[in-house]
Amino acid sequence: MRMRGRGGLRSGLRAGAAALAVLLLLAACSTLENDRFGLSEASSAARDEDFAGKLPPDQRKEHERLVAAYGGIYHSPQLEAQITKIVNRLVAASERPDIHYQVTILNSPAINAFALPGGTLYVTRGLVTLANDESELASVLAHEMAHVIAHHAAIREAQVRQAMIASRVISDVVQDPDLGALALAKSKLTLAAFSRDQELEADAIGVGISARAGYDPYGASRFLTTMGRFATLRTGGAAAGAGKDQVDFISSHPATPERVSLAVTNASQYGEQKGERDKGDFLDAIDGLAYGDDPKEGYVRGRSFLHPNLGFTFTAPEGFSLENTAQAVLGATSSGKEALRLDAVRVPATTPLATYLSSGWIDGVDAASIQSMNINGFPAATALARGQQWSFRLYAIRFGTDVYRLVFAAREITPQNDQSFRAAADTFRRVAEDEIKNVQPLRISVVRVGLNDTPERLARKMAVPDKKLERFLVLNGIGKGAKLNFGDRVKIVVE
Repeated sequence: MRMRGRGGLRSGLRAGAAALAVLLLLAACSTLENDRFGLSEASSAARDEDFAGKLPPDQRKEHERLVAAYGGIYHSPQLEAQITKIVNRLVAASERPDIHYQVTILNSPAINAFALPGGTLYVTRGLVTLANDESELASVLAHEMAHVIAHHAAIREAQVRQAMIASRVISDVVQDPDLGALALAKSKLTLAAFSRDQELEADAIGVGISARAGYDPYGASRFLTTMGRFATLRTGGAAAGAGKDQVDFISSHPATPERVSLAVTNASQYGEQKGERDKGDFLDAIDGLAYGDDPKEGYVRGRSFLHPNLGFTFTAPEGFSLENTAQAVLGATSSGKEALRLDAVRVPATTPLATYLSSGWIDGVDAASIQSMNINGFPAATALARGQQWSFRLYAIRFGTDVYRLVFAAREITPQNDQSFRAAADTFRRVAEDEIKNVQPLRISVVRVGLNDTPERLARKMAVPDKKLERFLVLNGIGKGAKLNFGDRVKIVVE
């Protein structure tokens, strides 16, 4: 959750009940922030503005949209130099060596990569942390380059324009909130992903580029496997049972078993070629890389969220997994039957919160359910709202100059889940100074395996709230039961 100015984060959410259900998982884009790392504020901002200024108007808007939605730009001179080296090798081996590529590292823990027409590429730092050698990162960059070479990015840009037009029509014309939400959700998914055939074509082209550049062609299948394992770990196994065409909201490049198998087949066409993996240089480049949430936007630790700058914390109900985005804190159960969203708005101090809940920012509010209350010393109000598909328990909490909106969604509000929602709302409180000092940013640390080290022993050093061994294995692309070699270098997460 990003702080916008001194007053805190604000978003202008106004939606019907069905639209809010969509927005629990699809956060709207915010304005571009100056969250910078590595370089001075002035020099990094000037460089980014210079790059964005050279883009065509449509692409500049899309660039700003992506940068805003993914936490700003992450600057790491060592990683940027590594990526530049990889791209130069790939370009020389590609079908279009005349295309100039610009890669932007996005300051987000999400696992994603994007391509715009003309050669503007994006990778999140979260994606980079999942790679284990240069050939794996090269496979991602080659895949995005393939989208440009095959003109997929240009086709997607046209779809973006159509979706924007559709969104305006929906907001201006459609009166039925459920139909409007459905159409808007479909248009947003159009913005998120290429088609299945385009993804598979880019996979094949990308493997060929990587192989001709001298990289191990199996880097793509290894990385796709790791990405699939990460998705399964993150969703508590729910991803394993998902249909092959289901959209994975954490990534526009879902790693299905079919796709991994095809990547192996593509790589096998290059025979016994032993391409380079360059693990040492890659690990040097990511040693110290930020992991997880940006401190400026708060921390997720298990079911708890703490924002040191805004000065509050809250804990989600049992069974919820949280994701911190630049616009809001989102949460959901593994079954997908319950979800939550926390964001903030400015509400005049003279407006009672009970009045705000009935002001129309969400349709379907049951006026008889509105109650004023107090949560840990802060004025608050709560209400129920109902739509055709979802029901909602709403909380508005006045904290400082902002009002925080905590929205719980369920297919049906029962006495049991309503009680758990209330218990979670009651955890919203001011965070103590010692708590802030005890929570430090996470980063990747590359360490050497000692004589007595095992995956279990190294996993105990991981500064993660749960599933330490599973996370260590996925982070390093290691299978369960595998043994480590003395002197090998592996990644762990530390504070």
